[in-house]
Amino acid sequence: MIDYPALAARAAALTEGESDTVALMATLACEIHHADARFDWTGFYRVTEPGLLRIGPYQGGHGCLQIPFERGVCGACARSGDAQLVDDVAAFPGHIACAATTRSELVLPVRDGVGALIAVLDIDSDRPAAFTRDDAEALQAILDATFARGA
Repeated sequence: MIDYPALAARAAALTEGESDTVALMATLACEIHHADARFDWTGFYRVTEPGLLRIGPYQGGHGCLQIPFERGVCGACARSGDAQLVDDVAAFPGHIACAATTRSELVLPVRDGVGALIAVLDIDSDRPAAFTRDDAEALQAILDATFARGA
């Protein structure tokens, strides 16, 4: 299991004083991805226009370049603003298979300092039911601490 307090401390130290959103995303994608072997793909999809996510900084194989809010797990998170914890992506209606190896997925909303949705964090695993509610809550806290501070 991930030592989330240590991950949060590393993330805070590495991003201290940084306000560039892409730099923050790149740093977090790297730190989170390498924190646990369950994480097969870790990255951000940025809100680049109304109703559309575009790939941002990530770790792992290639991701989808664009995801409309109407499609997939990332789109569901962007539409609802709620974390998406999917134990079996094959059972998720409209799942977008960016990688054939993905079995489960965790997607979290990323908000700026005024609460506007700026991206989603997408973490895929090649293991079924790889993520827990504790993972979602701890990672959401790291995202909130990083992006809500005025980036």
